[in-house]
Amino acid sequence: MTTVIYSADSSSPAPLSLARIVEMTGGELLPLSGSKTDSNNPSLRGAAPPSEAEQGEVTMVDQVQNAGAIRGCHADVLITPSALTAESINNEGPAWQIIVEDPHAAFAKIILHFRPPIDQDVPGTGVDSTAHVHPSSQISAAASIGAGVTIGPDCKIHAGVSIAAGCTIGAECVLYPNVTLYSYCRLGDRVVIHAGSTLGAHGFGYRNVAGKHMPTSQLGYVQIDNDVELGAAVTIDRGTYGATRIGEGTKIDNQVMIGHNCRIGKHNLLCSQVGIAGSCSTGDYVVLAGQVGLRDHIHLGDHVTIGAQAGVMDNLTKGVYFGSPATPQQEQLRMLAVQRKLPDLRRELKEVQGKVRTLVKQIEDKVNDSSSKAA
Repeated sequence: MTTVIYSADSSSPAPLSLARIVEMTGGELLPLSGSKTDSNNPSLRGAAPPSEAEQGEVTMVDQVQNAGAIRGCHADVLITPSALTAESINNEGPAWQIIVEDPHAAFAKIILHFRPPIDQDVPGTGVDSTAHVHPSSQISAAASIGAGVTIGPDCKIHAGVSIAAGCTIGAECVLYPNVTLYSYCRLGDRVVIHAGSTLGAHGFGYRNVAGKHMPTSQLGYVQIDNDVELGAAVTIDRGTYGATRIGEGTKIDNQVMIGHNCRIGKHNLLCSQVGIAGSCSTGDYVVLAGQVGLRDHIHLGDHVTIGAQAGVMDNLTKGVYFGSPATPQQEQLRMLAVQRKLPDLRRELKEVQGKVRTLVKQIEDKVNDSSSKAA
């Protein structure tokens, strides 16, 4: 392997015409929104879920009841199982829709065009001949840099680091020993990743087919924004179709697990052993203390703080929360105050029960005595 001097002009897949996408998917093309139909043959350069899709891209909804997800979406083309009307999305959304029987299968074909499968051959150590590495960066001879990887200026890549094909790394990044980046991971500038962390492994997503657990699509990637620091042994799964994203300035402690499709906001603090299930999102300046767990599809608003070992089962807005299930701080403190009194309350209850039994017996004895005298 030889080093190729850094170049920002790395090759990318060719755009797709609308006609070509119809051909690939075997679907039916219909107009959708009147806002963009002046472009009768758009040139599509990418594909992403509705929350990420931009102008010039393709997006997808898998059920009609999820049509609300594309309101205001900037994508030009929508893959959908049933025809939608412009009114159903308030005339805000893609200009075109392609009706297909299986939107997931169709969307996967489009994703694979823009992010084609990576050769699964085991790479050797060193820098692949097609990689683009800035001459100011330091790469250990014991690191493995895959095909088409781009590494910006002033980076430090330590021994045992494995960067799979198609990854992009910005300027002044530091990857400590044995960090692993699966294919297509994207790192911004000044990202620090400590030893043993893994980015881009497959998400824990399966569907039951004929009694067997079959994996769902794992065609997305991980995106780490500028000035993020990840501790040792952090694991972040790739998205199903789009990005699992960590926002600018966020700091993540050792042994944190973040599931597929999560979107972590800016300047979050995630402490050791936090576990976040798939498709969760957080606002900015969120703090998760040690061993906090989030159920899937949870959203935490800006400035939310979750206390240690809390279990989050519902969306939470600004404030401090404790316990499992997580509840507001004041409510939790009231419950803790009651819990502390439980031993005393139990003892008092037993005393009252004893007195009640004594009184009942006294009453019964008097009633029996009266009955005997009357007889």
